[in-house]
Amino acid sequence: MAESTLAGLSIVLPCFNEEANVFQAVCEALVAAQRVTNRYEVIVVDDGSSDDTARVASLLAMGDQRVRLVAHSENQGYGTALRSGISAATMPWVLLTDADLQFDLTQLEGFLPYTDSYDLIVGQRLTRRDPFSRRANAAAWNWLMRRMFALPVHDVDCAFKLVRRECLEQVELVASGAMISTELIAKTLQCGARLKELEVEHQPRAAGEQSGASPRVIWRAFLELARLREVLRAQADVPG
Repeated sequence: MAESTLAGLSIVLPCFNEEANVFQAVCEALVAAQRVTNRYEVIVVDDGSSDDTARVASLLAMGDQRVRLVAHSENQGYGTALRSGISAATMPWVLLTDADLQFDLTQLEGFLPYTDSYDLIVGQRLTRRDPFSRRANAAAWNWLMRRMFALPVHDVDCAFKLVRRECLEQVELVASGAMISTELIAKTLQCGARLKELEVEHQPRAAGEQSGASPRVIWRAFLELARLREVLRAQADVPG
């Protein structure tokens, strides 16, 4: 029988210059968590923001013990921020999402029927509410990830992933940039994780700026892509 509630949930919110969104993001995360479990925490990871993201998150943490702030002194990249949040998570299940308010986190309730049978449940954006150029780049990137790593998912970088923490503890994640999503899926599958992809609604970003299309982010992703391919090949060749 599928779980009606989760044994415990950590919601990880990596942030970079999300001052306009982080307050609402944390509030929505708390509401969503309450609907699926009695034990939960919200972990905000400020990745060296130059605005007041860390200050707002710090005030939220001081006012609610269920909210925690992990702060980087300088910007280290999306992957590093996500890894910091994963390391800080203490609950049996971890929701990896973003603080840009592009997902209604209460959609997590729709994942519950699958939590007995699967270890990694990833979202697939039903209709992606991003500019055309970003959608086109994402389509090409997803095709490349599926081809290079044989990933059985359509939306590799969808920032709505529910994963058992014990699965995360079995893998070493090293990506500091956008490759973190591919690395997480590929390595957990290599360790035997059972994966399910479910459609989720996506909303337009109302405030703040996206950084995923910057040349620096793209260059780092391709460097990490080459490294990950070599690591997975080496691990696949090791007798087990």
